[in-house]
Amino acid sequence: MAEVDQHEGEQDIEKKIEETRQRFKNEFLQDSTEKYDTRDLERLQTEDALVESYLSWRLYVVDDALKMIDESLQWRKEFGLNDLIESMVPKWMFETGAVYLHGYDKEGNKLFWFHVKLHVKDAKTALDKKKYVAFWLERYAKKEPGMPLTVVFDMTDSGLSNIDMDFVRYIINCFKVYYPKFLSKMIIVEMPWIMNAAWKIVKSWLGPEAISKLKFVPKSEALTYIGPEYLPPHLGGTDPFKYSYPPLPDDDFQTPIGDNGPIISEDDTESKEGELESRDALESSFNSEVVAKPKKGLMG
Repeated sequence: MAEVDQHEGEQDIEKKIEETRQRFKNEFLQDSTEKYDTRDLERLQTEDALVESYLSWRLYVVDDALKMIDESLQWRKEFGLNDLIESMVPKWMFETGAVYLHGYDKEGNKLFWFHVKLHVKDAKTALDKKKYVAFWLERYAKKEPGMPLTVVFDMTDSGLSNIDMDFVRYIINCFKVYYPKFLSKMIIVEMPWIMNAAWKIVKSWLGPEAISKLKFVPKSEALTYIGPEYLPPHLGGTDPFKYSYPPLPDDDFQTPIGDNGPIISEDDTESKEGELESRDALESSFNSEVVAKPKKGLMG
């Protein structure tokens, strides 16, 4: 019976995928296709896993999935993600080390680090920072399709000047709308008590389906989720990794994943370098706007 139920379930999903494609074509592409990149439209028509990722994130409610696809594809065109390359991102953003991909959690998920203390809110650089985060997410999505990320907000030594709620909301949307099923968990380490109010706002943005993915931990408990080999010393780990740029670390996705996480090899230190860059941008932007304007961004 289990096999029959599974087969029927697969058939139902196939029908939902086809319905989603047909309705998107009829309801969103009739007036104009200029809102979207044709390469993304082609992927939507040919990659079942992509459509299912939207459906599953929206609990297989086609109407909700369609809204998500529309918003996601418009964002991808606006940011030019299919053509976004390293040289299009300001060099200083890579040099700050505020955001990067590096290491794995204990479940084998890639770590996307955000060092919040390195971020200072600045409206003039807001768009570039968002593109920087998009660059890392798109890069990872292409290298590891279908593999989730664990976001780490390292809030050590951060303060109100580092809080940027608009940027935080953007990061939330990256996982809630633009990259469905991408988020394994979001670990917030060493959050100052003064930022409690800000995180309550963030929880409301995440929605009930993602609240369980939030993990607030003091640095003494970071080892619950991340092994010492991928935690920096200031968080109680032994990882010797030091982020530097250039070059852009490019061998970060070579560590094989075992049942209990990554299989550590002699090449592991080198393979970690790429992950660290993504984390800093998220964390940095996070800290600059929350308390001064707690309501900003709630509606957009």
